[in-house]
Amino acid sequence: MSRFVLITPNVDFERKVRSATAGMSGSLQWFQADFLPESPEGFLSQLLGEPPEVLILGPGLDVEDTLKHAALVDLQYPEISVVLAAEQTPDLVLAAMRSGVRDILSPTADVNGIRAMVERSSLAAAGRRRGLTQGTAEFPGSSGTGGRVIAVMSPKGGVGKTTIATNIAVGLGQIAPMGVVIVDLDLQFGDVASGLLLNPEHTITDAVTGAASQDSMVLKTFLTLHPANIYALCGPRNPVEMDGISASHVTKLLEQLRHEFQYVVIDTAPGLGEHVLAALEQATDAVWVCGMDVPSIRGLRTGFHILNELGLLPENRHVVLNMADSKGGLTVPDVEATIGVPVDVAIPRSRTLPFSTNKGVPILQDGRRDVAAKGLRLLVDRFRPNWQERTHRKLHRRAVVQ
Repeated sequence: MSRFVLITPNVDFERKVRSATAGMSGSLQWFQADFLPESPEGFLSQLLGEPPEVLILGPGLDVEDTLKHAALVDLQYPEISVVLAAEQTPDLVLAAMRSGVRDILSPTADVNGIRAMVERSSLAAAGRRRGLTQGTAEFPGSSGTGGRVIAVMSPKGGVGKTTIATNIAVGLGQIAPMGVVIVDLDLQFGDVASGLLLNPEHTITDAVTGAASQDSMVLKTFLTLHPANIYALCGPRNPVEMDGISASHVTKLLEQLRHEFQYVVIDTAPGLGEHVLAALEQATDAVWVCGMDVPSIRGLRTGFHILNELGLLPENRHVVLNMADSKGGLTVPDVEATIGVPVDVAIPRSRTLPFSTNKGVPILQDGRRDVAAKGLRLLVDRFRPNWQERTHRKLHRRAVVQ
């Protein structure tokens, strides 16, 4: 099977792509041409087996014809990731995103840069292919109007909410590569950027204004790519910028993202401010994070009561007891009796988890064996497609990691 197809008259570029894909499973097929066929079948008919995963177009091809061809491939063969080799300009980036191009590759890129982009595009193709095999136009496990929107909530701060949100995003990225975006909605003191060791060029302030708020393809260019094959939309650089972001901005942003991604993970601010309430209105799932202390437990009980009266409790509830430790004098049954609902996942206190957070590498990313990592994987598994249809020994009851 030819996993990679390259169409270009440029021999030097072909050599670099061949070197970049050497050692990867599958093979590269090169069409040495300075023009494109009228339709994708023009080259697909010459391949054996299934369609390729990645199609690389250019350099040396007419850019306008390339974009038209990319649009046809995206429409007829959405499981193929199209990569355009051309020098980037703002106009080209916008036109390429609208045509369904996955990435733009510089013709002067070195072998390592080409390999990294091809690997990302392959993962994206695999994610799309899995989604298409579900037999529905919607994302697996979604509400029927787009992907799942997972709001990570806590009435109180200091319970490890950002740590859990980033690990959920990284864990889901292993299920749906390039199909996950994490949004930092703690607009004053958000830590998603530091929790993922990112230095974003753009933030949520840029994403809710201008062209990005009107065009989802433009919005994607404001996202930051993380090595775990997920995207991030980080919080404002200055807390003052929060004043320019309204609840309606949040609503519009989440509506855009849920139609572009299989999973949208939201790290919310503590409490129940207007931005948090706007996120809850869009959420299909809420992950409620609670610490093993009385103020946190009482805050969660009060939060449930208020949101129930407002009719803002998402359909799917996941209660997480973080830093679970009976040495504090409380047990899991004590917590359940106070908040009035079962604890779904209890994550034990761990020395490794705070270390990974401080390092900026989520524990599910570095693959360490740890009791906290085991609990986080159990939490991520709850968002797998058709999870509720599977047989569980304690469905709707807690999964306590010892």
